[in-house]
Amino acid sequence: MEISGHFDERFSVVRDAFEANFLADEELGASAAVTVEGQYVVDLWAGERNKSGDLWEEDTIVNVYSTTKTMASICMLMLADRGLIDFEAPVADYWPEFAANGKDSVLVRHVMTHQTGCSGFPRPVTVEELYDHDLMADLLAGMQPWWEPGTAPGYHAITQGTLQAELLRRVDGRTLGTFFRDEVTAPLNADFHIGLPLSEGHRVAQLDVPKEGIDQIVEGQPDSVALRTFRSCRLDGTETETDEWRSAEIPAGGGIGNARSISRVHSAIACGGTVDGITLMNPETIEAALDRQTFDRDLVLGLNVPYGTGFGINHERIPLTPSDRTLYWFGWGGSMGVMDLDEKITISYAMNKMAAGLVGDTRAFNLIAATYAAIGK
Repeated sequence: MEISGHFDERFSVVRDAFEANFLADEELGASAAVTVEGQYVVDLWAGERNKSGDLWEEDTIVNVYSTTKTMASICMLMLADRGLIDFEAPVADYWPEFAANGKDSVLVRHVMTHQTGCSGFPRPVTVEELYDHDLMADLLAGMQPWWEPGTAPGYHAITQGTLQAELLRRVDGRTLGTFFRDEVTAPLNADFHIGLPLSEGHRVAQLDVPKEGIDQIVEGQPDSVALRTFRSCRLDGTETETDEWRSAEIPAGGGIGNARSISRVHSAIACGGTVDGITLMNPETIEAALDRQTFDRDLVLGLNVPYGTGFGINHERIPLTPSDRTLYWFGWGGSMGVMDLDEKITISYAMNKMAAGLVGDTRAFNLIAATYAAIGK
């Protein structure tokens, strides 16, 4: 098995874990990256980018589904850092139409922590309709929440991105994808896209999708919040092969990049808001995001998820890393991004062979464990 890229010898165990995933026949193609204080100590890729056998190259990128949420949340933190938005203010202060049907008390913080009661769209939407941001925003503005906002989390698989994008547009004027490109990826020279230029489509890896779509792997009664959420827009993985999906701005699940680019963006957060002289936000803004907002049972995922503001955070009962000050999230199929502010480490993983899980799998967890083994944690 040929593993391309580079790694510091101290982190050879991460390279071994990455290779082991391939030797166990758990991969088609993948990339993995680790940064320490903004510098790459692991930057690897291997395998094939499609079922035709074309090699996964250094510049291969792939749809990472909900790992994209970390990027959208970084944009929202930047708005708060600049004083353009207040997480404790009602959404309707910025988006008056959203007050309809009893949503006048929904806070921006509820958007960031999956607590608006709007975890899905009020009616089933097609993937083609999903590309129409204005339509999706109007549907959410007019809907009645499925549960009382602020009383419990329920994973907003797609709708969190729509809500964030509309809020950003209301206060900044740009689309979220444009803001992300202008303010984040261009300064950092990061090859991650929320809205991929069609000219870059040839670099995108083809997903090896699971046999079952998201709505088929989630358990629940037909009228449960979980099934209503995922059946409000049915995805099966094949949508990512279209130019329409790739070029659309879907901030909760349509981001396209690789492990190197995920870690590049995340390194600014892991280093307190600034990396290589480029500042995205002040350290205080990130520290506030680490505060636990809820650890209640998530009505969609069926798990107790420790949510900070915009990210998952560590909890003493289910620590993802040995460090208290950790932000993270995963994508459907296995991708992940971890930001450890104590060690100033990022760990990122992007692949095209999708596992069934919504929030992480053993391949990613093996890379996390290997990283901390390398530093003696």
